[in-house]
Amino acid sequence: MDKALYDLMDWAGIEELVYSEASNPHNMLGAHMTEAGMLVQAFIPTARDITVKITSTGKTYQMELADDAGFFAALIPRKTMADYTLLVFYDNGTLGEIHDPYSFAPQFTDADLKKFEAGIHYGIYNKMGAHPMTVKGTAGVYFAVWAPCAMRVSVVGDFNLWDGRRHQMRKLGESGIFEIFIPGVKKGAVYKYEVKFKNGDPALKADPYANYAELRPNTASVVWDLNEYQWNDGEWMDKRAKTDTKTAPMSVYEVHLGSWMRKETKTDDTGHVITGSEFYNYREIAKKLAEYVTEMGYTHVELMPVMEHPLDASWGYQVTGYYAPTSRFGTPDDFMYFMDYMHSQGIGVILDWVPAHFPRDAWGMAQFDGTCVYEHRDPRKGSHPHWGTLIYNYGRPGVSNFLIANALFWADRYHADGIRFDAVASMLYLDYGKNPGEWVANIYGGHENLEAVEFLKHLNSIFKGRKDGAILIAEESTAWPKITGSVKEDGLGFDYKWNMGWMNDFLEYMKYDPYFRSHHYKELTFSMLYAYSEDFILVFSHDEVVHGKGSMAGKMPGMSLEDKFANLRTAYGFMMGHPGKKLLFMGQDFGQLDEWNENVQLEWELLDYPIHGRMKEYVKELNHLYRSYPALYKKDYQPDGFEWVNCMDSANNIVSFIRKTDKKEETLLFICNFAPVLHEKYIMGVPFEGKYKEIFNSDAVKFGGSGKGNPRMKTSREEDSDGRKHAITVQVPPMSICIFSCTPEKAVKPVQKKAAAKNTGKRSAKNTDKSHNKKPSRNAGAAPAGKPGKQDETGQAAQIRAEGNTAEPERKPADVIPLKKRTKK
Repeated sequence: MDKALYDLMDWAGIEELVYSEASNPHNMLGAHMTEAGMLVQAFIPTARDITVKITSTGKTYQMELADDAGFFAALIPRKTMADYTLLVFYDNGTLGEIHDPYSFAPQFTDADLKKFEAGIHYGIYNKMGAHPMTVKGTAGVYFAVWAPCAMRVSVVGDFNLWDGRRHQMRKLGESGIFEIFIPGVKKGAVYKYEVKFKNGDPALKADPYANYAELRPNTASVVWDLNEYQWNDGEWMDKRAKTDTKTAPMSVYEVHLGSWMRKETKTDDTGHVITGSEFYNYREIAKKLAEYVTEMGYTHVELMPVMEHPLDASWGYQVTGYYAPTSRFGTPDDFMYFMDYMHSQGIGVILDWVPAHFPRDAWGMAQFDGTCVYEHRDPRKGSHPHWGTLIYNYGRPGVSNFLIANALFWADRYHADGIRFDAVASMLYLDYGKNPGEWVANIYGGHENLEAVEFLKHLNSIFKGRKDGAILIAEESTAWPKITGSVKEDGLGFDYKWNMGWMNDFLEYMKYDPYFRSHHYKELTFSMLYAYSEDFILVFSHDEVVHGKGSMAGKMPGMSLEDKFANLRTAYGFMMGHPGKKLLFMGQDFGQLDEWNENVQLEWELLDYPIHGRMKEYVKELNHLYRSYPALYKKDYQPDGFEWVNCMDSANNIVSFIRKTDKKEETLLFICNFAPVLHEKYIMGVPFEGKYKEIFNSDAVKFGGSGKGNPRMKTSREEDSDGRKHAITVQVPPMSICIFSCTPEKAVKPVQKKAAAKNTGKRSAKNTDKSHNKKPSRNAGAAPAGKPGKQDETGQAAQIRAEGNTAEPERKPADVIPLKKRTKK
């Protein structure tokens, strides 16, 4: 070796590189100006010979081998730096010309580093991860990762033989960020980070900021370019930004993409077709799902987590790739198409998100650099004993920045219309799911996780500052105050909270045999005592149809499917009338009987049976009704939008109430009967003098009911009832909800008023229906004794005529299936 070159060699530094322990390889590798000239050094194991080629002149300079491991150096006699390439002759006989990865400057600025260190770099996902770009006219991929306590980090992949000695990354000061630009790497390249811990142990880690990942069970990250997809939802996004969701309808269809619907084309080793064994691509399922959601009248879909996760059975709630849509259903571009297409069909998309915990997989974020980077070091703070997962250290700026930027990422890059935070209660309480001795109190001796509270306030304030109409939803199961309160008023700042209390109370009430429901009446009405303490979404979610809880239809009491479905129709109708936005899990809208199973598609074949088809039509009409009447959504969060008529008729299991807007003529009147007893002449108070027309009846024949109801418009009369000055007499069908439109007297046409005047003196006596104050019979479905002829004429027959039928359709043998035959083997 030339003496001048020899004297410039840093032999200790060379050894550090050869043993792949360099945290700043750029200090040696690449080109550096010295008094003797431009020193170029390269470390390429398996290289036999390397030549430096000056780009501007084409002149070449042979490099000398300084270490047999593959370290080469050349001293080029010039006084200024010059761009160059390396001509590498490899030990397999191939020759390649490459741009030196160590000749490129960092893409992080000092401002970037300061913001990240402070936890306020909200666009950090544009820097971290793997990003295809062109630097100084050279195409390649820029890699950056946070590993503050690592001895060394390298990018490894097929493009460098998965050799951690190559492409060792540069650590940027004390930030803990390692970075490198690798020319020639392209979109689709598979990679990981090889992290060498301080004790010398290496580990292969997937990229926490990766935009794409291999299909499980493989675990490597994949380079992707998120800038290539051309969005077409500008009109939707503009409209969304101007929409106040609090005063708009929101009926959400909760979906698990992997089991909503599947292909039927996969075969086993014997050639047998395995039904529903193959996933649809995001693009394929977008059209099928949008068609169904549009038909059914939902306004939004909520996707259980689509972020990358290793285990299907976790349903996506144990995330390993927070910045990557799962490859189970296609590429990031495919998922962008899914979101774009939903928007083109007028459907909003809410994404489930898991900021509460993450799995322990060795290739994931757990002990990422050999220390607790993302999780708490103390297992009493950093571990969920029941879930077997790790808890984020929300007080560490790099961790909070990772999560805050991630929520923003899904809204910015994938145009998500909402983010639903999973398991917020587990974040707020230090002792959540833990026994005494398994947790550590906060600085005030309490069990509140003060760091998590600050994190949520920080995230929600930044997210709302964007003012683009995207919403934030908390799944929070306790009475923590002000979940949807303003951050400025010490609230957490969410837009909505799932009403878990209502769900639990109401389902408990519905599970009882109607004979016993009168003893649990308060579970039906209690929710209105706190309905305006938060901005709630009423939910019948996936959590209620798993782990032995049965399906929604399966929860309902009754000796027959008709009884169960009548209960379910009443439950759904009451939910639609109750203040709050709505959410229903897939399969429950057509009365699936089995529990949800993530391994197979929904039991769509049940729609071949009329009883399930009628349930689907019922939910469909209920959704369209909801969207058509402003009283059902416009004042969800204003106390003057709801008013009880009667919430004390526990003996009959009946409640009645009013939904209102500022326009009197938009008022709706609900009467809900939770007992299988017909009330022929039920007197009820009404909000004002006027006309009352039944616009919806869950007991209609077309829904599988008995056809009882009120086909004729009712005119109010002056009579004290339910504390009101006016009343009407209605027929209340068994196990039903009936909805009446309300037309004030002043809005009635003069001709109608004249006709009504003839009946002015005909005031009804107090309720003559003998069943009104009678406890419901144990004989579910039995109507009270009366005058069958008159009842048929005014009730069922009239209802059938109103629907254009002359008789109830004859039931086919397949209409009712014995319960034992409905259970899957």
